[in-house]
Amino acid sequence: MFKRILIVCRGNICRSPTAQYLFQSRMNLRGVEVRSAGLNAVIGSPMDATALQILNEKDGVDGSSHRAHQLVPSMLLGADLVIGMEKDHIAEMIQVSPEARGKIYLLGKWLDERDIPDPYRKKRPVFEHTHELIARGVESWMRYL
Repeated sequence: MFKRILIVCRGNICRSPTAQYLFQSRMNLRGVEVRSAGLNAVIGSPMDATALQILNEKDGVDGSSHRAHQLVPSMLLGADLVIGMEKDHIAEMIQVSPEARGKIYLLGKWLDERDIPDPYRKKRPVFEHTHELIARGVESWMRYL
């Protein structure tokens, strides 16, 4: 049973917080802590406005309290499961903390190892597509949690 899940993307303002809040909304009352961080986080920044709006519209989830965190090795070591958005993210996390290798996976693992593209600074349709991929990725993990 996973008690501490860490979701990682590049800036921790679009993809990883979206996944974090979707996991939290689906795992409510299970006693699982879900956090997120960025490999190059925009520390202290809120969620991107478009990502936040889509999360609220499509899922009724409020991510307005989110503030971006920088990934540090202790986060990788303290998590039971680490989920990244892209294969490159996985490789970077393994470089940061090789001993965490066995618990680092792709959000799209159960979706043909699919990367989740970064919507940052793109138009709303790209955010909507990315949100759909994240939601499918989160749902694909639920049977294993």
